[in-house]
Amino acid sequence: MRRVLSPLVLAAALSACAAAPGQPVPQDVRLTDTDLVLRLSDGTQCRTTWAGAPQGRLDGCGPGYGYAVTVAEDPNLLRQLVEGLVLALGGAGLLAPMAEVVITDPAGIDHVFTSPPPGKAD
Repeated sequence: MRRVLSPLVLAAALSACAAAPGQPVPQDVRLTDTDLVLRLSDGTQCRTTWAGAPQGRLDGCGPGYGYAVTVAEDPNLLRQLVEGLVLALGGAGLLAPMAEVVITDPAGIDHVFTSPPPGKAD
C-alpha cells in the first residue's frame, strides 16, 4: 500500500527548496552586443562583458551568479531585415542581440531570460 504525504510534510519539503529568506533572486537581464546587466530582486545590478566570454561568473554580485549567453544563430527574416537597416543607418549596437541568457544563482538554480525581453520592440 502506498503512503500519501501529509500536506504538512509536503509544505515543509517545498519550503526547504525555496531560497533562503532575504536571498535576492534574478529579476531581469539586459543584453547589449558587449555587456550583460543582471538586476536582482533587492535592486542590486551586476555587469560583465560577455562578448569575449559567453559563459562565466558575475563575481562582484554578492555570493556570485553564473551566466551563459547563447546567441540565436539564424534570427527570423524580419529581424535580419531590421538589423540590416539599423546597421546601414550607422546604428551598430543599438539592437539587443537575440539570445537566451541563463543565470545560475548561488543555490544552483537556473533562471532563463530571453533577449530582447518578450514584448520589447527591438
